[in-house]
Amino acid sequence: MDISPLVWIVTLVLIIGLLLFDFVFHVRKAHTPTIKEAALWSAFYVGVALLFGLGFFALGHPEMATEYYAGYVTEKALSVDNLFVFLVIMGSFNVPREYQQKVLLFGIVFALIARSVFIFVGAGLISLWSDVFYLFGIILLMTAGQLLKKELAGDSEEDEADNFIIRFARRHLNTTDEYHGDKITTRVDGKRMFTPMLLVMIAIGGTDLLFAVDSIPAIYGLTQEPFIVFAATAFSLMGLRQLYFLIDGLLDRLIYLSYGLALILGFIGVKLMIHALHENNLGFINGGDDVSVVEISTGLSLVVIMAVLAVTVTASLLAPKGRALRAIQNAEKYSLRYVDLAGKDPEDREFNLVKTAEQSDYWTGKAQAVPERYQEDLIAHREHYLATLEKARGLRAGVSPDGEPKA
Repeated sequence: MDISPLVWIVTLVLIIGLLLFDFVFHVRKAHTPTIKEAALWSAFYVGVALLFGLGFFALGHPEMATEYYAGYVTEKALSVDNLFVFLVIMGSFNVPREYQQKVLLFGIVFALIARSVFIFVGAGLISLWSDVFYLFGIILLMTAGQLLKKELAGDSEEDEADNFIIRFARRHLNTTDEYHGDKITTRVDGKRMFTPMLLVMIAIGGTDLLFAVDSIPAIYGLTQEPFIVFAATAFSLMGLRQLYFLIDGLLDRLIYLSYGLALILGFIGVKLMIHALHENNLGFINGGDDVSVVEISTGLSLVVIMAVLAVTVTASLLAPKGRALRAIQNAEKYSLRYVDLAGKDPEDREFNLVKTAEQSDYWTGKAQAVPERYQEDLIAHREHYLATLEKARGLRAGVSPDGEPKA
């Protein structure tokens, strides 16, 4: 199937239109999305992506539809993994929750631009040198190995927001210590200065470039059609902002996701190597002739990817460590939220103070029941964590049931 310029134009207009819609109606006015809002719009973007794939069936190309869906699921899973790092970065910079939407949308747009460049570079390499699939396969196998090494060694991602780009920016850019709304620049004593928001976006942009190096070879292992690669990648990024708020609190519970992604990337890496052998031109392999091997179909790849993700997510959610992590995180989250709300005037409170107090009490009780071995492993800064819970508890003792300070 030849992709006409009209199809490319319509697809680009659709994607750009969705991004503009997201900015104008959701991001321009800073706020924290409710769970209902995040769920509805996440479902909307997933629905659009699924409907787009049905277009290939309508045009009589079911094999391309399978390639698109396999690519979409793979890229979506990798995008969820990206959210872990985004979470770490925004936590490291203490980005106020109501401004996180703008950062996420910037990350999505930058990721789309970066991956589009890699897509067309990859397509050019494939047309010029078919044995580039060996290189793609090696990249994915190395990435899978790095993921496993990081998980087995217990390495954290706390340094993601402290890379050399950020250190350089901190040293050479004139930045304020405080946020000024969601602005990137502001004036202090008549002098134009950057805000920490710029540093956050630099950190997000830098990680987007690194993610593109892994994600594009992965999807080229499922299809060699640049249009499918672009569409699957673009739609996997759509709705990522809403997904962030929808599964906030569940992200860290996916404790086995990295293992699942390592398995998926390793599987696709092997698939690429097999494909490269099937179209071999390297003289030191079989004298430069093709190697007779059985290739892995895209349909089988889709089944394997879906099965690995299903097992990984289920195991993560059912694991005792995952449940313990949820209790600890929610206890801290609702305690911090209560402290923040208690310090605001009633008309400025975005969440109900009484309901937040109930949630804080509930999850604090759950957290206190977590076995000590999990507490030692999962609480990074124990003194700060306990101080946060104690501060919220002290404030609740001085607040009446209707949410107003006691006399």
